[in-house]
Amino acid sequence: MRQAVLNLEESEIREVANAGMGRADVLPFWFGESDEVTPEAIRAAGIASLQAGETFYSHNLGLPALRDAVAAYTSALHGGVAIDRIAITSGGVNALIVAMQALIDAGDEVVAVTPVWPNLTAQPRILGARLRCVALQPDAAGAWRLDLPALLAAITPATKMLVVNSPNNPTGWTLSKAEQQAILERCRATGTWVLSDEVYERLYYAGDTASGAAPSFLDIARPGDRLVVVQSFSKAFLMTGWRLGYLVMPPDMTPQVGKLLEFNTSCAPVFVQRAAMVALAQTEAITPRIVAHLQRCRDTLVPLLQAVPGVRTSAAPGGMYAFLRIEGQDDSLSLAKRLVAEAGLGLAPGIAFGPEAEGWLRWCFASQDVARLGQGVDRLRAWLAAQA
Repeated sequence: MRQAVLNLEESEIREVANAGMGRADVLPFWFGESDEVTPEAIRAAGIASLQAGETFYSHNLGLPALRDAVAAYTSALHGGVAIDRIAITSGGVNALIVAMQALIDAGDEVVAVTPVWPNLTAQPRILGARLRCVALQPDAAGAWRLDLPALLAAITPATKMLVVNSPNNPTGWTLSKAEQQAILERCRATGTWVLSDEVYERLYYAGDTASGAAPSFLDIARPGDRLVVVQSFSKAFLMTGWRLGYLVMPPDMTPQVGKLLEFNTSCAPVFVQRAAMVALAQTEAITPRIVAHLQRCRDTLVPLLQAVPGVRTSAAPGGMYAFLRIEGQDDSLSLAKRLVAEAGLGLAPGIAFGPEAEGWLRWCFASQDVARLGQGVDRLRAWLAAQA
């Protein structure tokens, strides 16, 4: 096998989850998804499509009606985006790897802002790219910040692609419009592609944008800029298991991505695409409720954690995670396993997101039952007291 594949590490999140799956006494907050099922109207649309016999291939780029709906949805948030810039993919992960396959050659330099969801750094390595990381830094309160001058200096004419995820998984850090403008201008000057993972854009709580969504590179970019934005239906529509995402890209790139999709997944399932059309049509009835509930979850969990002696964390402006550090605990994988075994509490180890996050833990607060968050904090507090 290729050495790049042999060198891949198994997911530390899965390693922790495997230790606790099937145990009724464990409160699981390790995976990045809500425990609430997909809204009924979306599920009904998928069922109706299957009942109608829509079990055949569709266009490589997706159903034209869905691409048109995605273009309209994106335009409402970020200004005019035409259908010729949209490709439907089989999940956000598929969107990421297709974009990288389209743009990265073996040996190319890729710069990534870390810590980050491990797929974003593993995929360039799988393709044989040379990866350089620019680390976010936590302040004394536990809020993560970007050293913008350091990032701009890291982007040179030798940099083929910048990979950035904002709002960020796991920290919740979110790029400001001014930071995006500086990054885009630098990448224009160096000829660098920006691959922007914006799947959490609707899970944004700062309330400082007209759309309510997090700042996007699409707000400031020109259609022909070397910018590819990755999106997914997973987070804002509770559709993680449906595996549907999309790309927004320069129009002359879209037909080439269509060819590439043929050799990846061929096309997304039609019944999933029909369900997504209903999700977009009912977004105002679905997404604001989800976002309001997640903000309630965040605003419940974070103060409870901050009240636990030795815990450092901050309320992030975006995403669905609290990222926390426990004083004196530097081995996050060992700590996460102990919490499962000894406290019945399932959290993701920070090391899974890069060495910059070692010693930290990610807590997904997307819980339908908000009271479960308090129960989890009680278990953490009791476990820490037993260690004293």
